[in-house]
Amino acid sequence: MPSPFHLLSRAAGGSLSPVRAAIRHWVLSAFPRSESGVDYDRPIGDPGLFGPYSATWRVHSDFPSMLAGGLAALTLQTLHPLALAGVWDHSNFRDDLIGRLRRTTMFVGATTYASLADSRILIARVRHIHSFVKGHAEDGRAYAADDPDLLTWVHVTEAYSFLQGYRRYSHVELPAGAADRYYDEVRRIAEALGARDVPASELAVTDYFMRIQHELAFTDRSREVLAVLAQVKLPVPIAGLSRNLFLLAGSALLPDWAISMLGHTPWQQRQATLASHALWSIAPVFRAALSDGIASQSCRRMGVPVTALERWPGP
Repeated sequence: MPSPFHLLSRAAGGSLSPVRAAIRHWVLSAFPRSESGVDYDRPIGDPGLFGPYSATWRVHSDFPSMLAGGLAALTLQTLHPLALAGVWDHSNFRDDLIGRLRRTTMFVGATTYASLADSRILIARVRHIHSFVKGHAEDGRAYAADDPDLLTWVHVTEAYSFLQGYRRYSHVELPAGAADRYYDEVRRIAEALGARDVPASELAVTDYFMRIQHELAFTDRSREVLAVLAQVKLPVPIAGLSRNLFLLAGSALLPDWAISMLGHTPWQQRQATLASHALWSIAPVFRAALSDGIASQSCRRMGVPVTALERWPGP
C-alpha cells in the first residue's frame, strides 16, 4: 500500500491550480502575514541587514525548506538542558506551540527581509524579553535566555537546520563557498542578540557540534516537548498529514549524532526518508503557491526581480 506521503506527492503532480490554492490557504492560515506588523514594501532601497544578493535572502526564501528546517532546529534544541529549561519554565508550549512557531517564523522573516530600522527594533525587543527569562534547570544550574553561550546554541541549531533544509528541498545546488557565506552572514543576528564565538563557516559549525555534545542530553523533558510537537494541531485541512510530513522531513535533516542521541529507530528513519522524498516532490508547488511572499515584496523594495533569488551571484 502506498504511504500517505507518496499519495501526497502524487496529488501534487496532478491538477496544480487547486493544489496550489489549497497550499496557499493552508500556509497563510497557519502563518498569517498580517500578524507581524512589518512593512516589507518600505523604505524603498533599504537593504535591511543582508540585502537582495545575500546568501541569507536566498536560503530563507524557500518556505518548505524553512519549515522543515525550523522543526529540525526545535528538535535539536530540546537536547540542551539549559536551553530547554527556559522553554519549560517560561513558555506555554503545551497550549500554544503554534504561537511559538509563528513568533519564531516572524522573527526570522523580519530580521532577514525587513528594513534596517525594523530589524533593529525587533532585535532590541527580543533582547528585552530575554532579560526576564531566568531560572534554574532540573539539576540546579542557573540559566538565562540572554546567556551568550545559549544564544549561540539556539542560533547554530537554526542556521544549520535552515541550510540543510535548503540543500535538501530547494532543488537548487549550492555553489562552492555558499554555505560558508550563509553562516558568516546570519551570525550577525546572533551577535546582535548577544551571542559570542558564533561559528562563521561550515567547518566551524561541525567543530562546534562536536565540542558541545558533552553538554547535551535526551531527557524526560525532551521527550515531553517532542511529544507535544508530534501532536501539534495545525490550523489547516488534513492537519495530521501536513504535520507529519514536515516533522518527518525535518527529522531527515538531523545530524547522525542527534539521531543516535534521540534514539530514532530504523523504522523512524525510514519514515523520515519517505517524508523527505515526498516534500522534495511537492516543494515546487509550495513555491508557486507562495510566490508573492515577503521575499518578493522585499525584492520589489530593492528594485530587484524575485527571480534573482533563484540564482546565486558570485563571491
